[in-house]
Amino acid sequence: MEDHKLHIGYFADGPWAHNAFDIIIQDMSLVIDFVCVRYDKKDSILMKMAEEHSIDVLYAPNINSDDFLSKLRKYSSELYVSMSFDQIFKENIRKIPNRSVINCHAGKLPYYRGRNILNWVLINDEKEFGITVHYVDAGIDTGDIILQDTYPITDCDTYKTLLEKAYEACPDILYRAIKLIQKDRVQVIKQDDINPVGLYCGKRKENDEIIEWDQCSREVFNFIRAVTNPGPCATSFIAGKRIKIISAEMIPNAPIYKGIPGQVLAKDGDSFLIKTKDSYIRITKYDGKIKVGDRLERC
Repeated sequence: MEDHKLHIGYFADGPWAHNAFDIIIQDMSLVIDFVCVRYDKKDSILMKMAEEHSIDVLYAPNINSDDFLSKLRKYSSELYVSMSFDQIFKENIRKIPNRSVINCHAGKLPYYRGRNILNWVLINDEKEFGITVHYVDAGIDTGDIILQDTYPITDCDTYKTLLEKAYEACPDILYRAIKLIQKDRVQVIKQDDINPVGLYCGKRKENDEIIEWDQCSREVFNFIRAVTNPGPCATSFIAGKRIKIISAEMIPNAPIYKGIPGQVLAKDGDSFLIKTKDSYIRITKYDGKIKVGDRLERC
């Protein structure tokens, strides 16, 4: 039996949105009625992709305004899909599509709700990260789970590698969730059944990238890889001059001893050994001038 054509309103931004668009548009049983891009940072690539398929492009400073809701009601969309969109779907907009609103979130709900999840999982030394498709409700990433996949994290991973995995994995799981909805085969999982409290992460801002050297080596290592490219990169200062720390390595069997956190202990080829709270760490790539005896500080 041929699938009923499911009409979709697509609220999206970024590479994961581009990849998901490519998958959805190839399924002749799915119809994208419109693409809504972020207002402050309009995704020109996604806009062009929509225009090439004669799909309307929308944007608004407030998607919950009466004027914008009137625009949305002119379409026959049954499902709204959010992929890296940056506005809240309030009750009135959620009532428009008869199959609700779903969101693809690069976090293992009910843990890692909120913002900058791929940074936080590395900072917290997690051994896996999740990608979840869930229904949107009145809370922040609190809606019923449709699908969830998990992926391992190794010491070779950085913010960049997790982003690359998510760019590929998010479109796949999103498409699978859409098809379950289309076929009326969704079996939701209540987030409260996993954990009634959950975990929230806040948005990272300027100066959050400054290293605290009085942490243990493992914490410093995780922090550096969590904010490296395409993030702002970890930052420290030598005599008031900014130093970017791009990559670092843990040193197996490094001795645990007291010292001055942030002290540049030795040059090791093109790398430097830096004292941490418990031992020391190897800085393998950096931008700035460092010499033995310097002290890396907050400012």
